[in-house]
Amino acid sequence: MGDPYILMLVALAILAVVDLVVGVSNDAVNFLNSAIGSKVISVRNIMIIASLGVFFGAITSSGMMEVARKGIFNPNMFMFQDIMFIFMAVMITDILLLDIFNSLGMPTSTTVSIVFELLGAAVCISLIKISANDAQSLNDIWSYINHETAIKIIFGILLSVVVAFSIGAIVQFTSRLIYSFNFEKRATYISALFGGFAITAITYFIIIKGMKGTPFYKDIKYLIEGNTLLIIAGSFAAWSIISQILIKVFKINVLKLIIGIGTFSLAMAFSGNDLVNFVGVPIAAWNSYEAWTVSGVAADSFSMGVLAKKVPSNIWLLLIAGGIMVVTLWTSSKAQNVIKTGIDLSRQGEGHEKFKPNPLSRVAVRTAMGINKGISFILPKPIIDFVDSKFQKPVIELPKDKTYELPAFDMVRASVNLIVAGILISIATSMKLPLSTTYVTFMVAMGTSLADRAWGRESAVYRVAGVLNVIGGWFLTALTAFLAAAIVAYLISFDMVMIPVLLAVVALLIGRNTLIHRRKSNEVKKQVYIQRAELITINGVIEESADHIAGVATRVNKLYTNVVNDLSNHDLNKLRKTDKHVGKLNDEIDNLKDGVFYFIKSLDETSVEASRFYIMVLGYLQDVAQSISYISRASYKHVNNNHKNLKKEQLNDLKGIDNQLTGLLSKITHIFENRSFESLNVTLVEKQALLEDVSASIEKQVARIRTDETSPKNTTLYFSVLLETKDLIKALMSLLETYEEFYISTKQVK
Repeated sequence: MGDPYILMLVALAILAVVDLVVGVSNDAVNFLNSAIGSKVISVRNIMIIASLGVFFGAITSSGMMEVARKGIFNPNMFMFQDIMFIFMAVMITDILLLDIFNSLGMPTSTTVSIVFELLGAAVCISLIKISANDAQSLNDIWSYINHETAIKIIFGILLSVVVAFSIGAIVQFTSRLIYSFNFEKRATYISALFGGFAITAITYFIIIKGMKGTPFYKDIKYLIEGNTLLIIAGSFAAWSIISQILIKVFKINVLKLIIGIGTFSLAMAFSGNDLVNFVGVPIAAWNSYEAWTVSGVAADSFSMGVLAKKVPSNIWLLLIAGGIMVVTLWTSSKAQNVIKTGIDLSRQGEGHEKFKPNPLSRVAVRTAMGINKGISFILPKPIIDFVDSKFQKPVIELPKDKTYELPAFDMVRASVNLIVAGILISIATSMKLPLSTTYVTFMVAMGTSLADRAWGRESAVYRVAGVLNVIGGWFLTALTAFLAAAIVAYLISFDMVMIPVLLAVVALLIGRNTLIHRRKSNEVKKQVYIQRAELITINGVIEESADHIAGVATRVNKLYTNVVNDLSNHDLNKLRKTDKHVGKLNDEIDNLKDGVFYFIKSLDETSVEASRFYIMVLGYLQDVAQSISYISRASYKHVNNNHKNLKKEQLNDLKGIDNQLTGLLSKITHIFENRSFESLNVTLVEKQALLEDVSASIEKQVARIRTDETSPKNTTLYFSVLLETKDLIKALMSLLETYEEFYISTKQVK
């Protein structure tokens, strides 16, 4: 009888390792964003500091493990078999959800997912038990679910959104009034007092409070309890003096020190709070198995009331878990993707925006602008001028030959992010509340960026859309986690043979998501978003524009051929896929056009005239992309509406044009890849023959309409494809003529 449960424990142990890897990939954003975004410490040193924090935090997390055992359901109402079904369902669902979000580059809450997975699986098993017992009704569900604690946890998670955002905004606004953006010029005692406050908060709330609930707390309990005010006052005085000495004597930047200590402490708080999300369930399963094996009772008859008691966690298991988290931190590419999302949404400057505006973000920005106007009308002008003076950003003067990449935000904001998030998380940990570290750190970062005026008119609508997408993702996580865990629990309880089947599904989906993520990462590497400070010469303009033209020509060549072939075969699925690829091409060209501002600013003084050329090149590329987009969409719409296939003569004409266009685009690709611009004139001569063939096909269709053509929809599609093909060829030829003219004029100047 024990064999299947031993296998389940082995599976849970493997799932715990996978969950640690997947979970840390998602949650690394929580404690790395501020330090990486400020660029005051090298990435390597940040990773070392964070790794130490994660490792030490794992030791302090044992008090949180009770959440998995009794925080969501009443274990005395379930048998050992029921508990194992719940735990298996939770771990399978958790890994799938987190891996999907990681692949999308979206930070989501591991706490939200684990809480709602436990709730969903427990509710499902409870309903199965109630349905099998004639003496019970649906109202008895509340005796199975620890609803008071569950509601407290869920309410705490939701409240943390408002609290974290509000406190982050208030503290950042106050800090900026004290420091301004020229914080290097402030009096040293201000930095010393700020350092005293920050390090005191970090050491007390995270180290002292974080120790509560661990096996080590009893050794120092007598020193802490009853002496809170004395410890805080003494720490503030001592750290303020130490900070002043470090500034005056050793010339150390206290803000940099705060960021380093804050990263360590926040990583420690994260590990202490969130480790339960990854290994709490498998450890609870192991405790359940140990209790059951010594009982001698059948698995479906042994009550799990033992889980309601306090069970000390194995310190070695926690250390192993901490080690796995550290290794993942250094090796996960998905973690880098999630970190980028958080930094992009909170950065001070403009640049490529990942998220697109939506109606809600537009309304939110307009409302905020209206409120801002109202406040400006009420407050006296001297106060407004004083506040504005504190938010004036310094202008960085650079030598002509120097490259400089601005940090996403400065040290003041990075310090506030770390201090506020660390304090809030450690308070929740000391209260044994599995607060969502993702909610807290993300919303603190959004609150500080808003208060710091990082969301200007140029970027606010995109940033707000990003925040709404991430928050919406969290709520989607909650609903999906509940339903998915309930379904998995039902399948497992229906027949235990479903466990290996579901594990195989997990392995396949994770493998698939990994391959998709890798492919997307490679695609992103090929895309160039122009946001830089290095100078671009005329040669640089030629090189960069040639790369763009070669890339677009290659892709349009493939896309046009795909449309013609898919239209010939009346293949709706392939036309749908082609249309998606066409959409990507248009988005990439739009991104290049969005970067024109940064491109022109980057031109050296001798190359300013090249800006007109570059703008024209992008305009022609956009015309080409729009033509292939119209052809693709019209073809997809025609087939999707189940209209008749094109006639054989029409398809033959299109394939003939496609063959000629393929030859032309292949030559264009070869010219620009090999920089053999002298051949442009030969290619331009060939355009006339292709244009004449397209015109001849149009005339043939006119003749068919007057004789044997009976389908108006076919005629509409056929004319649309031919006319857009004509526009595509003309745009290509205009592009080549512009390029040849610019290249010749550049050679003459040289």
